[in-house]
Amino acid sequence: MKSTFVRRFSRNKGAVAGLAVLALVALVALLAPLLVSHDPFAMVQQPFLQPFAEPGMPLGSDSIGRDVAAGMAYGARVSMIIGLVATAMALLLGITVGALAGYHGGWIDSALMRFTELFQAIPGFAFAVVLVAIFQPTVYSIVAAIALVSWPPVARLVRSEFLSLRKRDFVQAALLAGQSSGKIIFRQILPNAVSPIVVMGSLMVASSILLESALSVLGLGDPNMMSWGYMVGAARSALHQAWWVAVFPGLAIMATVLALNLVGEGLNDGLNARLDGRTR
Repeated sequence: MKSTFVRRFSRNKGAVAGLAVLALVALVALLAPLLVSHDPFAMVQQPFLQPFAEPGMPLGSDSIGRDVAAGMAYGARVSMIIGLVATAMALLLGITVGALAGYHGGWIDSALMRFTELFQAIPGFAFAVVLVAIFQPTVYSIVAAIALVSWPPVARLVRSEFLSLRKRDFVQAALLAGQSSGKIIFRQILPNAVSPIVVMGSLMVASSILLESALSVLGLGDPNMMSWGYMVGAARSALHQAWWVAVFPGLAIMATVLALNLVGEGLNDGLNARLDGRTR
């Protein structure tokens, strides 16, 4: 089965390219202290030093003389961590609500879906802005805000999968065998619903990175954490003087988000057995 997934995934050349980009971003994030010699917040040169104008400063400096390359390297770490942790929290909440609603049905389903619709009725970005502004811009409030606006689609997806799977023979057999609801949910049904959840999760990481960047551009990023979004936000007032300060982190965000979407498409191909006989 593993080799079948790899074969299906590798057919999608865009997904393979996206995976290579993500591997590069992860490598830069892990090796940031070795790749750059400056602290991302340290003022090490004159302001607005152009790219490649000084040895050891390949991407130039920003408005207060900070190394843009150092910010890019450490920003990869922060942006990816925020995206992954926020997505993990959203998946945990969404899977729990969707699984309970889809498995039990009835008034439990109705109550949980009305609760989910309450969150969906509020514009996600506006809700995130309000939450971060109330609790002060820190990496914790940003992650929590992103998770709280991201979980409803997961809940609805998991609910629909559970509504379909709970009628299958293997679930009825588990009920007849006397298994508890918890075991049936987490050992029988959830493993069979994991494919669409994995695909959605990969796309949610991209959305989380974009949302963190948007919050940072509005001045709601964590001032103590160097992320790509923070760099773009800090460069707003100097775009006409130093284009590179915003362009390089902006390109990094674009490439990472595009790579995540391509990998999500490849995961969908790899996990979808109906595509096995399709030619590309």
